[in-house]
Amino acid sequence: MMDRPVINSDVRDYLRTEQKQLSGRLGTIQKEANEKRVPVIPHETVAFFNWLLPLLQPKNVVEVGTAIGFSAALLSEKIHPEGHVSTIERNPDMIEKAKKNFKDLGLEDKITLLEGQAEDKLKTFDDESIDFIFMDSAKAKYYDFFPDCIRILKKGGVLAVDDVLQGGTILEDDKDIPRRRRKIHRKLNDFLEVVLDHPALDSTILPLGDGLLMITKKEEADFDFMRPEKSE
Repeated sequence: MMDRPVINSDVRDYLRTEQKQLSGRLGTIQKEANEKRVPVIPHETVAFFNWLLPLLQPKNVVEVGTAIGFSAALLSEKIHPEGHVSTIERNPDMIEKAKKNFKDLGLEDKITLLEGQAEDKLKTFDDESIDFIFMDSAKAKYYDFFPDCIRILKKGGVLAVDDVLQGGTILEDDKDIPRRRRKIHRKLNDFLEVVLDHPALDSTILPLGDGLLMITKKEEADFDFMRPEKSE
């Protein structure tokens, strides 16, 4: 959905060009990714995280979906000085690129790359041990990953979920969605139906990139019904 902004394209371009740009090696990684159309978070989301994370000062951070490591690197530079990022990736090619970028950026001590399936790796974290989670992986799996994300998130912790609007097509009728995208469409709608009005959560969708969903965990709640083995 890189070419389907959910806001006016002129406003989107303004947000990407006029807000403070990244410098140094991280800025170079961002520039090269954009030139090669490697999917990394857009600059308006970068600017938002650069503002938000110093306010939250999270120490224990989990990212679901490393890709080339750009967002994990950004997170690691903006969280608490003693903070650490654990990022999960299953794609061997992306893992190799992320490792190189972490080494080049000198962030190997601040970032742990967990290689494998997110559903397996999320289960290894203790209950309420994480301050901030950034989920940017397979959109059809957000629903399935959510119970463990909420389980490991501390009360008052924040879960950011990227690309939830699908270029605005999230609003369309299922029959109008191309067959190859219907699973993503259905699962994202099911996910949003649960989280947007749940009493244990405070949620808001920001029109950044392809929609950035921000969730604060207010209290414990049982989301086990969303687990694949429960919903089948």
